[in-house]
Amino acid sequence: MFEKIKQLKDLRERAQQMKTMLAQEKVQGEGGSGKVRIAMDGNQEVLAVEISPELLNPSEKETVEKYIKEAVNDALNKVRRVMAEKMQSTGGLGMFGM
Repeated sequence: MFEKIKQLKDLRERAQQMKTMLAQEKVQGEGGSGKVRIAMDGNQEVLAVEISPELLNPSEKETVEKYIKEAVNDALNKVRRVMAEKMQSTGGLGMFGM
C-alpha cells in the first residue's frame, strides 16, 4: 500500500514537472490571415490577444468573432503538437524512471 502511495506521489511530481516545462513553450495562433493573433503557452493558457485595428468597428463584430475562433483553434492545435513532442521526447509522465 505504501508503495502505491509513493508511486502516486511520484506521478504527481512528474505531472507538475511536465506542467512547468510546458509553461515555457509559447505558440501563436492566427485567424483572418493574421488579423487576429492569440499567444498561448504549452498549458493552453492564453497569454495575449491581438486584433488588427481595421477590425475594431462594430460592423465587423461577426468577422472578429470568427477570426478569434480561428486563432484560438490554431493556437490549440499548435500547443497539442508541442505537448505531444514533449511527451514523446521525455517518455511522458514516466519520464523520470517510473
